[in-house]
Amino acid sequence: MTTAAESATSLVQSVDWLAIAPPLTAAAVALVVLVADLFVTEARKPLLGYGAVAGLVASLALIIPLHEGDRSTFCLTTGSHACSYTADHFTLVIQALVLGGALLTALLSLGDTRKLPAGEFWFLLLSSAAGAALLPASRDLATLVIALEVASLPAFALVGIKRGDRRSSEAALKFFLSSVTATAVMLLGVSFVYAATGTLHLTDLAGRLGRVDPQLSTLAGAGVALTLVGFAFKTAAAPFHFWVPDTYVGAPLPIAAYLSVVGKAVGFTGLILVTVIAFPAYADVWGPALAVLAALTMTVGNVAALRQSASRARSAVRLLAWSSVAQAGYLLVPIASAAYAGERRIGSTVAYALMYAVVNLGAFAVAALVARTRPGNRLDDYRGLYATRPLAALALAFFLLCLAGLPPGIIGLFAKVTVFSAAVDAGLGWLAVVMAVNVVVALYYYLQWTAALFRAPAGGEEAAPAVRHRVPASLTAAIVLTAAAGVVLSGAPQTVLRFATVNLF
Repeated sequence: MTTAAESATSLVQSVDWLAIAPPLTAAAVALVVLVADLFVTEARKPLLGYGAVAGLVASLALIIPLHEGDRSTFCLTTGSHACSYTADHFTLVIQALVLGGALLTALLSLGDTRKLPAGEFWFLLLSSAAGAALLPASRDLATLVIALEVASLPAFALVGIKRGDRRSSEAALKFFLSSVTATAVMLLGVSFVYAATGTLHLTDLAGRLGRVDPQLSTLAGAGVALTLVGFAFKTAAAPFHFWVPDTYVGAPLPIAAYLSVVGKAVGFTGLILVTVIAFPAYADVWGPALAVLAALTMTVGNVAALRQSASRARSAVRLLAWSSVAQAGYLLVPIASAAYAGERRIGSTVAYALMYAVVNLGAFAVAALVARTRPGNRLDDYRGLYATRPLAALALAFFLLCLAGLPPGIIGLFAKVTVFSAAVDAGLGWLAVVMAVNVVVALYYYLQWTAALFRAPAGGEEAAPAVRHRVPASLTAAIVLTAAAGVVLSGAPQTVLRFATVNLF
């Protein structure tokens, strides 16, 4: 009896509560906000938003005690001792990125939730942020898929949360159908991989896929391919990008910003984990495939961005949407390079993602500011912005130049250089050439938008809005924070180089 009890006890996995504190805190605050919504009067609904902001700040603060990057939990007590949750440096950097992105989204949303169900909005945002923070720590396929869905499912509702808005409902439906398809394909791939290897832990998969039974090699290869196709949907890689522009246009602007940064970070994080940690044995398969996807994605995104009409309704958001597709292509380059030059190339993707997150959220913040007086959010509406809101125009010009990789946006230039170097070092010269051509193409629409900010308004000065609407302090704070972060990073580009050269795993 004693032996049996000891055996049963040895199977119980220990829990490191500090390691799981960042996503757990966000999830707990989400539940608190949802319950509080039942008892808070309509006049006090804004308090729910401030509570959500406080919860995200607390989640970010709890990353600090984990800075050593040496904690793991939910580990097997027998066999390989593989763990399901690991708080290494890669995890902490991505958690800081997604929680910081969610915090800026919350600041953008504080002044724009008057027509939205406040309790549900903040609950969904915090729940999605909790899933996004869990995903980079996931080290088995089951936890990875669950975290991905926890991050994605609330996002569907957030896109369609504008009641009575046909465009919002249509965007939510497109987003939902494409994401469900991706999940179904991914789960089929995961089931094939599990059938061929008998394990779901990423570190165990790396070893077992290299010596899989020859009779199961086709099954294993199909599983790897289907899993990667599922993540290609999540990252909006071409030709699986069709849902992006309509979803961004139909969603509330803060949620479009959230999807462009946090949603993208979630997809790329999952792709990095399965390729670099779980599937290195199939690097000769996913390396060339991701290289082709990278070239196709950046080309499709930039060509579509070039075709945006300045007078079309919501053309500014559409341009940012297609720009985000092109940026996804750049983010794929170091992951493809890792198949040839090792996992150290992944640092270039993380460095680029940090730059992109800061400046893209800033661009959406300025778009939200302009939308308060020009709901159509056309590119034409930004003409002469410097004459009416000089600081906002300067901030947007800085963000666009960062995305283009031009001074004074030094951080954008260095981020692109690290990605370009990753391709060259991996022997992917053709991909580096494609990227260089696409960077030049993107300069046209980024500079065209930037120049419009400083031109005279289309109908003269009298065409500018006569009434200056009061700007919420939270929106101003979001623009200031992103601009300040961009300036600091541009003043310390070695930060990007450090991420590009250090092994984060």
